[in-house]
Amino acid sequence: MGERRLGDVHFGRETFDAGDLPRHRHVQGYLTLVLCGGYVEAGDAGRFRVREGDVLVHGAYETHQDRFERRVAAVLNLPLAAGLPSAALLRVADPDAVVRLAETSVDAAAALVSSSCTESKPVMDWPDLLAEALRRPQATGIGDWARRHSLTPATVSRGFRQAYGTTPARYRMEARTRLALERIRGSSQPLVDLAFDLGFADQAHMTRSLTQLTGMSASGWRRHVKRIQDAKPSARLV
Repeated sequence: MGERRLGDVHFGRETFDAGDLPRHRHVQGYLTLVLCGGYVEAGDAGRFRVREGDVLVHGAYETHQDRFERRVAAVLNLPLAAGLPSAALLRVADPDAVVRLAETSVDAAAALVSSSCTESKPVMDWPDLLAEALRRPQATGIGDWARRHSLTPATVSRGFRQAYGTTPARYRMEARTRLALERIRGSSQPLVDLAFDLGFADQAHMTRSLTQLTGMSASGWRRHVKRIQDAKPSARLV
């Protein structure tokens, strides 16, 4: 799908200078705890302005871009932990305690985040409202959405791309594809029916999108999930 694609996430501390980090994708899901500085992340789960103590939850195969402000930002990347709220933006009251625990165990630090975090609500502008609409199954057409909000399609396309680093149509297709990953993981529904329910033209269309994202066909993804869940029932893939 064209973005920079990264494999394993570096668990531990990272620092970033001011500037933009273009849209990229990690195969592996992870948590990012902001230690200092601030930045704006716009991705598959929405757009968030984060500061010290905020935690971003990144699912497997999600894409995002980051815009770092004028000062250095430091973050701590941790593995996903069981029991996390479903929200993409969380907050912890004592990030220093998480950092200290991460010095001996990133898994224990992630568990502390999971047990002590609270959900945080982002402030939303119209590109974020559109992104939220595009993440729904059977998402509305861009032209219809623009007219309902008294905007022109050209304004919507230009403004959304500036905020999220991609077009609304592509964002919608990627959201639909990630939803297919979740549905395949969570049900035994026939793939042809699932493709129809999610708005794909047919099963072949869904399979092409899944292959671009994961390197696996729809049936291959279903077998992959089953193997992992048979080996580790609590595994969180998406």
